Amino acid sequence: MVKKNPTNKLSGFIALLRFELPLFAGVCVILGEILALGKLPEAKELILGFLSVFFISAAALVLNDYFDIETDKINAPHRALASGRVSKREALVFFGILSFAGIVVTGFLLGLLVWIVGVLYNWRFKLRGLSGNLLVSFSVGMTFIFGSFVVGIVFEPTVLLFAIIAALFDLGEEITGDALDIEGDLKKGSRSLAVKFGPEKALRIGLGIFIFMIFISIIPFVLGWLNPLYGIPIFLMDVGVLFFSIKLIGKPTEKRRKYLRYNYMFAGSMLIVFLILRLVLK
Repeated sequence: MVKKNPTNKLSGFIALLRFELPLFAGVCVILGEILALGKLPEAKELILGFLSVFFISAAALVLNDYFDIETDKINAPHRALASGRVSKREALVFFGILSFAGIVVTGFLLGLLVWIVGVLYNWRFKLRGLSGNLLVSFSVGMTFIFGSFVVGIVFEPTVLLFAIIAALFDLGEEITGDALDIEGDLKKGSRSLAVKFGPEKALRIGLGIFIFMIFISIIPFVLGWLNPLYGIPIFLMDVGVLFFSIKLIGKPTEKRRKYLRYNYMFAGSMLIVFLILRLVLK
């Protein structure tokens, strides 16, 4: 167990957030707003849209670690709850604070829906395999739809397409992540694709989904929905996703975890570049 002191406690709460994940969820909301409007939204819409999904996403991650504490003691003993830096009770309180902040900032039912999906996943569906993976990917795709709703636009084809791309990317990440966590998942009774078919086959299924996502990502340019210059970050994202996805196959588990994280970080970075281009180009 890690010695409990204020520094360890603070680092534990920060680690529970897994900051880059809710950060990129918030970025997807902003991108959804910009794609829907074709311009930068008002400051209030931008800030509230980002914060609401940031808090809701962070709450879901904290709850995930709460339910996964025993599995993480095997798969990821460095995590805040598994290592003892944060207690289960403290994690629940933190989850409640983040949930309250997210729902209050949201101010409408769509945010509550995303929050409920996150709770249902962690409470009931995480161990059910593909159905749980689909719930998470649905939530990720909804960040773009959420952004368009924030600015008062119910349906916009480009937003919907990017929501599908984001959902497919996350589905690939979820299935791949299950393949890396199979040791702990077996002991917990998970019915993930990795448990059913073996981790190597699950990794290849994940790779297939990433390739399908890459194919979908070129549609806006084929249909002429977007300026070809936007294709630069999308092309780089596709190349990075393909590269890191292939690297996941046939590598030791720890290297695979590294490549999975690189995959997420690189794709998220390219979305930020896309967002900047969207603001600069008219």
